[in-house]
Amino acid sequence: MSDRISQAFGHPLARAVALSGDDPLDRISVRDHVTEVEIGAFQSERGTSQRLRFNVVVEVARSDSPAEDDVDRILSYDKVTEAIAAELHAERLNLLETLAERIALRVLHEPLAVRVYVRIEKLDRGPGALGVEIVRSRDDAPLAAEEAKEAGLHPLVVFLDARALSSPNLPVWLDRLAAGVAPVILTVGLPASAVPESAAKLAQRRIDLLAVEQNAWVLAGRDPRCVVVNTRTELDWAMKHGQISVWAPSKIVLDAVDGPGVSVRDGAALAGWFADLMEARELVVVGAAAPESAVPVRAVSAETGP
Repeated sequence: MSDRISQAFGHPLARAVALSGDDPLDRISVRDHVTEVEIGAFQSERGTSQRLRFNVVVEVARSDSPAEDDVDRILSYDKVTEAIAAELHAERLNLLETLAERIALRVLHEPLAVRVYVRIEKLDRGPGALGVEIVRSRDDAPLAAEEAKEAGLHPLVVFLDARALSSPNLPVWLDRLAAGVAPVILTVGLPASAVPESAAKLAQRRIDLLAVEQNAWVLAGRDPRCVVVNTRTELDWAMKHGQISVWAPSKIVLDAVDGPGVSVRDGAALAGWFADLMEARELVVVGAAAPESAVPVRAVSAETGP
C-alpha cells in the first residue's frame, strides 16, 4: 500500500505529520471518542440514535512562555471533547460534514489552535464505518469578534393569536415593531379552522407543525415586510439585516436535541420555548396568556397589540 493510501485510511495524525513541513507544530489528539446521538438525513435515522466515532488532531502554536505544568497555558484535551459535546447538543444535524465543520471551527477559536483534523464515522449504518474527514486552519475560522457581535443579537419575539393575526391594526403594529431597536421575529399558532386529525402521535405532530406554518404564510401574505423563515441561519441573517421574520417552526422543532417539551398546538407555549432558544430580550404575547419562559414575558390584548 502506498504512503498516500496509508495516510488516507490511517489516523488523522498521519495527515498532520505528512503536512507538517520543515517546522512541525506541536499536536494534541483525541482518539476513538465514541458517543451515541440522533443524526442523519434519511427518515430511517430519525427517532433513533447511532454511534459516532470521533478522531481529532489539533496542531497548536508554541506558547511564548513555558507551560510550567499549568493547564491554563495549554490547549486542553477537554476543549476538544467539549467542542464535540457542544455541537452535538446545539441541534439535530443531517450531515456529518456539517458536524465536522462546526467542531473544527469551535476548536479553532481556541487561542493556541492553528490547524485541526476532524474525522467522524458512523458505526451502525453498515458492516463497516462510514465517515468524513476535514482539515481546517485558523484562516478558515470566522473572526471571533465578529461572531461575538452576531451572538449579541437578542430579538424581540412576538406571538400573535388568531384575533391579532386578522386584526386591521396589524400594519400599525408592524410599523411600531420595525421602529424599535431589537430585531423582530413573529410567531403564530394553529389556524382557527380545523386541523386534520391522525391517530399516530408523530404524524399528528407533523400535521400540527405544517398547520402552524400555513398560518405563518397567511401572516406573510398580509404584509410584504413579513418574511417566513425556517432555519437558524436564515433567522441570524434576518436579524443582522433588519428583516421582520415569521418563524416556520418545523425544522427547528424537529431538529432540536432537547425538544420543546410543550404541545405544538399551544402556540404561546411554543413561542416561549423558541424565545428561550433565541435568547430573546423579551417575549410579547398578543391575545393569549403568558407562558413560562426564561426570558421576560409581556402579555397584551389583541386590541392593544405589541
